[in-house]
Amino acid sequence: MGLSIRAYARHRGVSDTAVHKAIRAGRITPEADGTIDPDKADRDWARNSEPPKEGTGAKAAKVRVADDPAPNLAAGLPAGGTSLLQARTVNEVVKAQTNKVRLARLKGDLVDRNQAIAHVFKLARTERDAWLNWPARISAQMAARLGMDAHALHVALEAAVREHLAELGELKVRVD
Repeated sequence: MGLSIRAYARHRGVSDTAVHKAIRAGRITPEADGTIDPDKADRDWARNSEPPKEGTGAKAAKVRVADDPAPNLAAGLPAGGTSLLQARTVNEVVKAQTNKVRLARLKGDLVDRNQAIAHVFKLARTERDAWLNWPARISAQMAARLGMDAHALHVALEAAVREHLAELGELKVRVD
């Protein structure tokens, strides 16, 4: 059997409201009977709470930290769980990466992938249509220069262009 919440709060030098908040936040865990094991709770409190800020009650907190049996937070990390310190570190790394991407987007170094794919598709379709229309535009002029039948040259050019476009269509474009 451990201490009551009020007794643990006096032991810790904090209000009982602070102890209730620590329990709700999961920083400390009461025993099955609702009491608090002071040694276990002190270790959990130190591991799962951030150090006090300078200026507001920091002197009393520094004394408590100096008397804390487990002041080395890294050594007391749980093997399977995530401590508050680890979670905050991960959060800061994610925020830094997000800010890096935002900055690159603002600088114009990044483009939207779907927009880029749509733009490439539109360019390829425009190029294909231009090639498909080319034999009709040029065959009469070429036939006149070469002294050939315009229709026969148009059919030959159109077949060659379609064959070439079919070969180009077999290329698989990857946008990674």
